[in-house]
Amino acid sequence: MNQNIIDRNRRTKWYTDARFGMFIHWGIYSIPARGEWVRSVERIKKEDYDGFINEFYAKNYNPKEWAKLAKKAGMKYAVLTAKHHDGFCLYDSKVSDFNSMNAPCKRDLVKEFLEAFRAEGIKVGLYFSIIDWRHEDFPHYGDLHHPMRDNEEYKDRKHNFNRYLEFMHAQVKELVTSYGKLDLMWFDFSYADMRCEKWKAKELMEMVRTYQPDIICDNRLEGSAEYAGTIRSLNPSSYAGDFASPEQMIPPEGIRDEAGNPIPWEACITLNNNWAYHAHDKHFKSAKLVIRMLVECVSKNGNLILNVGPNAAGEIPKESVEILEEVGEWMKYNEKSITGCGLSEFPKPEWGRFTQRGKFLYAHVMEEQVGAICLNNMAGKIKKLRLLKDNSEILLTNYWNLKEYSEHAFFFFDSKASDCYPLPDEIDTVVEIELK
Repeated sequence: MNQNIIDRNRRTKWYTDARFGMFIHWGIYSIPARGEWVRSVERIKKEDYDGFINEFYAKNYNPKEWAKLAKKAGMKYAVLTAKHHDGFCLYDSKVSDFNSMNAPCKRDLVKEFLEAFRAEGIKVGLYFSIIDWRHEDFPHYGDLHHPMRDNEEYKDRKHNFNRYLEFMHAQVKELVTSYGKLDLMWFDFSYADMRCEKWKAKELMEMVRTYQPDIICDNRLEGSAEYAGTIRSLNPSSYAGDFASPEQMIPPEGIRDEAGNPIPWEACITLNNNWAYHAHDKHFKSAKLVIRMLVECVSKNGNLILNVGPNAAGEIPKESVEILEEVGEWMKYNEKSITGCGLSEFPKPEWGRFTQRGKFLYAHVMEEQVGAICLNNMAGKIKKLRLLKDNSEILLTNYWNLKEYSEHAFFFFDSKASDCYPLPDEIDTVVEIELK
């Protein structure tokens, strides 16, 4: 087996057990409150956008509350945007003055985040944008995404991209050397010909691993949300990443390499329709949908990292809080079917999904059935069934109308029932099946 794959499997053991994480997009783009791409979308000039730093007070920023919320929701790791595409840093960067220490808050917000989440036993990661729309040597005119991409004033401006790379690598070095052990680094993002060695990716990863040998990284130094890169090959590059990062979707059948072996992956999905705070975006996903997304990811051997976008004051929107608290209420009783679980040896049932950990199979029943619930081709394979929420016994049934289907196993939630009935939990009723 390729050594990069062996190392990847070792590093990602905790990650593939964790399954559920919190993404946090926060920065001065929370002040205009129209999403984190506002500078690009609205073609805002540097001198106009820079002024937002003077309004960044973060007066209600309390990462201890964020961490408690994540823990309550059953999240096992969290990733904060240390620097997004606009170049603003939430930490005390020595190579850029465009950072939170020079904003009115005068705080190293990354440091506080890491301390708070570690205190709750949550693994910690940082998001870092390898592009930077503020740096004078990052391509402006003609770039696919730069705010000044079609501004004729910048048409003949020259850029020293190697100087930009020195700056970008220096910022990454600050993060991996200044804040103790980091569990995850989320690089974003490659596009067009801006990928791989354009970033001096091999050198960058060697530096990161020198200081953080156990850190895991996503695949976006090489790939993007549209292209996974060599992580799906049997000979991945040294900067192919430890996990794939499909965005705003869940892959139809999970993600595997070219030989059919599962590889670590994580669906990164927003709670509403924007990554960062958007004052008018109230289209939030329900707790029911979030739970079912999480179960779907785990049933396909993947993770879900769910995003929240705090406002400029540092407050997670109340809608997000309420949703995560409801998710946490379900996780309080059913986490055993998520953490440490993955793809089942049995095919997807018509009434929901399976997750599995060793001899324990978890039936996530999401749809009411006419009559008994069928466990296809499982007759003689089951030792016992329990409702996961309270460990109450569930009996297999051999009701008269099931006798000709002897290759299957069947059960009712109520042993006295023989017809339609409401599910104990209409979101997702979980049955723990101990296999023989």
